[in-house]
Amino acid sequence: MTLRVKFLLFVVIIHAVLVVLAAQVMRTNAPLFVGLEVLLLVSVGLTVQLYRGFVRPFQLIAAGTEAIRARDFSMKFVPVGQHEMDQLIGVYNHMIEELRKERVTQHEKSYLLESLIQASPAGVLLLSFEGRIEGVNPAAERILAQPSGELLGQLPAHLSGHWGPALAALAGQEPRVVQLSGLQTYRASCSHFIDRGFQRQFIVLEELTQELIQQEKKAYEKLIRMMSHEVNNSIGAINSLLQSFHHYAPQLRPADQPDFREALDVAINRNTHLANFTAGFANLVRLPPPQPQPTNVHELLHSIERLLHVQAGRRRIRWHWYLAPEPLLATLDPLQLEQAVLNICKNALEAIGENGNIWLRTTLSPPTICIENDGPRIDPEVQRRLFTPFFSTKRDGQGIGLTLIRDILLQHNFRFQLETQANGRTAFTIWL
Repeated sequence: MTLRVKFLLFVVIIHAVLVVLAAQVMRTNAPLFVGLEVLLLVSVGLTVQLYRGFVRPFQLIAAGTEAIRARDFSMKFVPVGQHEMDQLIGVYNHMIEELRKERVTQHEKSYLLESLIQASPAGVLLLSFEGRIEGVNPAAERILAQPSGELLGQLPAHLSGHWGPALAALAGQEPRVVQLSGLQTYRASCSHFIDRGFQRQFIVLEELTQELIQQEKKAYEKLIRMMSHEVNNSIGAINSLLQSFHHYAPQLRPADQPDFREALDVAINRNTHLANFTAGFANLVRLPPPQPQPTNVHELLHSIERLLHVQAGRRRIRWHWYLAPEPLLATLDPLQLEQAVLNICKNALEAIGENGNIWLRTTLSPPTICIENDGPRIDPEVQRRLFTPFFSTKRDGQGIGLTLIRDILLQHNFRFQLETQANGRTAFTIWL
């Protein structure tokens, strides 16, 4: 039974008693009857005022409670002129205003945080209480190379490629470094936050590729310059002395002169080879900035094929062309890109050996170059070390070919990829 019903029941009983008393004295005591009637009227008037005084606070309290339940923090009440009621209204209005400000502040903070996550260059994976991916920002889609629709609902440990094992091994605050294709390097770290009193985790993926490339480049630039300086100074002096020794050949016995001259020539040739070897490393660190200009990529590819035509013919390697129907025009440094693509094609020829095929493909949208070969597949362990300076799978390789290709393409801001595809062909793809 509500308080309102109890009040009405009490009022009805009291006034029923007054009516009964008035009816009993109506004929025996007229003055008392009149007095009772006046008292009854006064009681009814006071009762109406009391009822209004009680009911209105109840209505305001009910309306305020409903507004709070509906999370409507914009409704406020106007003072009614009653001291007690106005105090209650003042407290309610102050509480509603504070709740409104807090709600607006939380909404603004949430919007700012969401905007920062969406615009962040670091990938963010928000996990549910069960540890499944519940939120993905655009950077995470790019890093994982999968759309959010395929990522949502998955366990991080079940992601494809190297990501699954790497994210499965994340523990607490200890980050892990993930290296893909010998070029892209990422740092994955796991942390947590409190949601509704329970702990939830999120994973941050940060790309370290450019930072590591710059650090390693500074390191080997200093080393190569020092080596080049010392080797060139020594070789120049030694070759000068060896050339001078040719003048002493006539002083030897005629039978010894050919061996003497041959020994001098071999020493000079080996020194020259060492100087050229060092110069190859020096050229790597002296790569100038690109000079972009409009270039017909198809003409550039045909010129490279002509340079390698004889070498490919001797090895019985066939070229297959699948070029876009219209000329592929791009703004780039033609000399540097020619050097990069020439190295890619040479690597393809060496990988094939003999009796193989090279496919050259281009597309206009997006503008790409794809060079495929049917040589041996790339081993997964080698895949992770590709584009690492001085790493080579060749017996006499210097390990600067792919590094030079990498630096040229990175200076052009071209995205690229070298991998063995599902069809067994090894493809080097460049997105212009």
